[in-house]
Amino acid sequence: MSNSSSITQFLLLAFADTRELQLLHFWLFLGIYLAAFLGNGLIFTTIACDHHFHTPMYFFLLNLSILDLGSISTIVPKSMANSLWSTRAISHTGCASQVFLFLFFIAAEYSLLTIMSYDRYVAICKPLHYGTLLGSRACVHMAAAAWGAGFLDALLHTANTFSLPLCQGNAVDQFFCEIPQILKLSCSHSYLREAGISVFVVCLVFGCFIFILVSYVQIFRAVLRIPSEQGQHKAFSMCLPHLAAVSLLMSTGAFAYLKPPSISSPSLDLVVSVLYSVVPPALNPFIYSLRNQQLKDAVWKLISGWVSEAINYPSCSA
Repeated sequence: MSNSSSITQFLLLAFADTRELQLLHFWLFLGIYLAAFLGNGLIFTTIACDHHFHTPMYFFLLNLSILDLGSISTIVPKSMANSLWSTRAISHTGCASQVFLFLFFIAAEYSLLTIMSYDRYVAICKPLHYGTLLGSRACVHMAAAAWGAGFLDALLHTANTFSLPLCQGNAVDQFFCEIPQILKLSCSHSYLREAGISVFVVCLVFGCFIFILVSYVQIFRAVLRIPSEQGQHKAFSMCLPHLAAVSLLMSTGAFAYLKPPSISSPSLDLVVSVLYSVVPPALNPFIYSLRNQQLKDAVWKLISGWVSEAINYPSCSA
């Protein structure tokens, strides 16, 4: 019988056995990662550098971009490296770090999306009190609370999971270190503490979901009372990107963890895990910029400035 202290490395699930498919997985993940890095990086840089975007909504969006970059950077590069070098290994420390960081970024992102629903509620339902309720200090405190909630959640889960004795080998049935798959390696009676923590976290997640739901019920009621069609369209345009980001994260995550065991299979679990862990960070920049002409114009201006400097720099130096 082995335990967690005697395990020095874990074996992750490979996407493919043949070299051609391994390389295909590498290039596919590289494309997704570069798209996520470029999209989130451009949004972060634009908001940070342009004072026109120093508002609560864009401050929270800047934090969301950082969290998206962190979550996708935690799992995708390691998966790419394993496919490139045709290996499945990840060290015990690397696995624990991956669990902690991924939970940290995902939990903080969900908390931040909850706060962003409050931002949209105040902007539409209480516009005259927007500056008072969402001042700079309040926004910083809210963002810090989201990051702190993510840290606490990750710390509790990681410390508890890796303190359990592991008796079922070291092969993880997932392309990254994921708590449910690690718990399958533990002794049958030893994961009750993790179940208790999970119940507590699920209650918090459900509470956040109810908060978002109630916020949008109030928002839609207020929007429908706007007399002009143009005003309604503008209000919906403010909410749709956030609503799409919340729906994408919650639908993929819920399906991954709540799908019936009867339809579960290794290939389906692999695809679903990619949908909730890799796709949202890559799509969120496009979701938020698609209906925001001001943000698109600012990003394009930033890119044009960089290109212009790159073109003019050789001539200036000459």
